[in-house]
Amino acid sequence: MTSRNNEAWISDLRTPGPARESALEDLRAIIQKGLPYALSRWLSSDNPLFPGLVDEVTQDTLLRVIDQLKTFEGRSQFTTWVHKIAVRIALTELRRKRWRDSSLDELTDNEDAPPPAGLLSDSSASPETSAERGELLQRIQRIIEEELTDKQREALILLGMQDMPMEDAARKMKTNRNALYKLLHDARLRLKRRLADEDIHPQEALALFSQK
Repeated sequence: MTSRNNEAWISDLRTPGPARESALEDLRAIIQKGLPYALSRWLSSDNPLFPGLVDEVTQDTLLRVIDQLKTFEGRSQFTTWVHKIAVRIALTELRRKRWRDSSLDELTDNEDAPPPAGLLSDSSASPETSAERGELLQRIQRIIEEELTDKQREALILLGMQDMPMEDAARKMKTNRNALYKLLHDARLRLKRRLADEDIHPQEALALFSQK
């Protein structure tokens, strides 16, 4: 593996041909080496689905890096920037696929990943649980209406409830990914403060929705 500084990474990746191919292969190895540790809180590397996830995330990350090279500002090591992109993509995939190893608390605490979807569709819940869920959902809906701006609310609904991919949500809202991330980040901060004021914890919601 070739040793590169930030400028060398950018230069090689912008140069079609052997230099770019070599840089991409080195990045592939770096990403695949780092993902098992980065995702260990959510998915074991022993899980038979893990290799497929790593391959998919690696390929998506390389494409994203090439597409977003101009956005790298050099405030960190280039490989650190790439690693963050890889983890963001992986967490989004975990959310989208609704894998059971995903934790509501862990994922919603990550600024670069939307909250996991699929929490509103447990048809086997008991009547008691359904009643509790209905009450909790009404409280959360009220909080969302009172605390969030129209844009923040739309972003939360599209990504957190309708499970819309980030790119599609950005197009629908006529904005870009960075602006959408900022909307989600600000919305989470406001909701966390309000939920805390009303003694509602994300893990409480997860436990409620997972009851049979």
